[in-house]
Amino acid sequence: MLSGERKEGGSPRFGKLHLPVGLWINSPRKQLAKLGRRWPSAASVKGGTSSSRCGSPGPYVDTFLNAPDILPRHCTVRAGPEPPAMVRPSRGAPVMHNGCLLLREAELHPGDLLGLGEHFLFMYKDPRTGGSGPARPPWLPARPGATPPGPGWAFSCRLCGRGLQERGEALAAYLDGREPVLRFRPREEEALLGEIVRTAASGAGDLPPLGPATLLALCVQHSARELELGHLPRLLGRLARLIKEAVWEKIKEIGDRQPENHPEGIPEVPLTPEAVSVELRPLMLWMANTTELLSFVQEKVLEMEKEADQEGLSSDPQLCNDLELCDEAMALLDEVIMCTFQQSVYYLTKTLYSTLPALLDSNPFTASADLPGPGAELGAMPPGLRPTLGVFQAALELTSQCELHPDLVSQTFGYLFFFSNASLLNSLMERGQGRPFYQWSRAVQIRTNLDLVLDWLQGAGLGDIATEFFRKLSIAVNLLCVPRTSLLKASWSSLRTDHSTLTPAQLHHLLSHYQLGPGRGPPPAWDPPPAEQDAVDTGDIFESFSSHPPLILPLGSSRLRLTGPVTDDALHRELRRLRRLLWDLEQQELPANHRHGPPVASPP
Repeated sequence: MLSGERKEGGSPRFGKLHLPVGLWINSPRKQLAKLGRRWPSAASVKGGTSSSRCGSPGPYVDTFLNAPDILPRHCTVRAGPEPPAMVRPSRGAPVMHNGCLLLREAELHPGDLLGLGEHFLFMYKDPRTGGSGPARPPWLPARPGATPPGPGWAFSCRLCGRGLQERGEALAAYLDGREPVLRFRPREEEALLGEIVRTAASGAGDLPPLGPATLLALCVQHSARELELGHLPRLLGRLARLIKEAVWEKIKEIGDRQPENHPEGIPEVPLTPEAVSVELRPLMLWMANTTELLSFVQEKVLEMEKEADQEGLSSDPQLCNDLELCDEAMALLDEVIMCTFQQSVYYLTKTLYSTLPALLDSNPFTASADLPGPGAELGAMPPGLRPTLGVFQAALELTSQCELHPDLVSQTFGYLFFFSNASLLNSLMERGQGRPFYQWSRAVQIRTNLDLVLDWLQGAGLGDIATEFFRKLSIAVNLLCVPRTSLLKASWSSLRTDHSTLTPAQLHHLLSHYQLGPGRGPPPAWDPPPAEQDAVDTGDIFESFSSHPPLILPLGSSRLRLTGPVTDDALHRELRRLRRLLWDLEQQELPANHRHGPPVASPP
């Protein structure tokens, strides 16, 4: 690194350098010079003049570096009003920081050594410190807090000069520590990601609900901070594919266990809320974890784009390829969320389908003298309503246990209520055909059942969503609850105004089949005007299940907690297990006489 001779072969590349005052150079000619007279806001190694993305002039450069491995834009040194300064390598530029390859932006302290390629070495000094820098250069030996890429760093040259016991204790502190850090080398990435996903898919251990996403986010964070710039897109692609494969396998397992897939002759047994909750828990956990992981990945990709903009590399072909790979990985995670949501609501609505008819058929007044009020327990509700409310309660408990994002909880129940409203309204329309059903006494029972359901959902914190999606059914039942004498006085125009949520075809269907008494038909005032006759004749009285609300993925920052010590004991145990797994993988690459067992910290 200190050599001043240019290597044979290869054409030289030229770069220009702008340096803060106090940066020392070891040039190819072994001339030591101190450059600069003013402290600029940034320092760059680059070729030619430059401008930022917005067209403003880039940092001024006035020193040429001539070497075959110096890129036109090599690195950037940025100094703010207060120390420390920051140094960031450009993509593909060889930069050494205190003897270690620099892959990401790092702090630059007085006495630090910067190697550019194989021919230039700089020592950094900060004139703002007044010569009061560290008495010992930070690169001799490495700082105790240095953070290398893998567990085996405690026995590497980073800690040269420290005793074997001290190095062992440093490694033991990392292996057993509660810091949210998981270090690995690229060669162990596949084994590590596979182990995390397999453990999550099997349900082994007692991880917290968002534990898998937390561990995977630690892998993403390590790649983004410590490994080379092109590594993160590859990791994201592998991660997304592993999650998709695990989810697809789980969906197949659940489908194979369903009664309709059993051999012929075995009667199909309806799903119970308890059974569907057990079946859906793995899918709901993957939906919750993938949602948080996707938000975290989006943050990291935005940071990558911002970093590229700062370097003026927004149009760099390699960066564009990396961002395209990131987009493909995020699209796979999108697909996982969509599919787990779809499967969850499918099995929940399948369970609801067999329970909903009781809301139209059961009489709430025969259960007891007093009807339950808002906030009543499930067991206090009329028997005909308990199965339906049991499905809602099982879904609510499941989303809470899996820590599903609040936006997805709302949309899950929005879809369940949409399905319930459409299913009940279609049944109500169908019941009026062929036999007496539309009469005041029956309507009062349905209205009471619906009010009890809405009151219970209000007590569960779902009142606003339920009111919105059950509106059309409520309007239809309200029409049937109008006393007969009042209804006979109403005209088509007034009924259309009071029940505008219903289509002309639906309103006409309810009125034409309303039971006014033996031998009595609808009065002429209920006839639609000619302008609406076509809508009545051609309109569909049934609700379409295809008009459900679209799934909108949550926006905003991830809810994963990656700062501060790991307080959950189960997550800490899994973190320790994975660190030891990585340690074992490193040791297996070494000759037998060079291997070490996991060190144990000595007691205080």
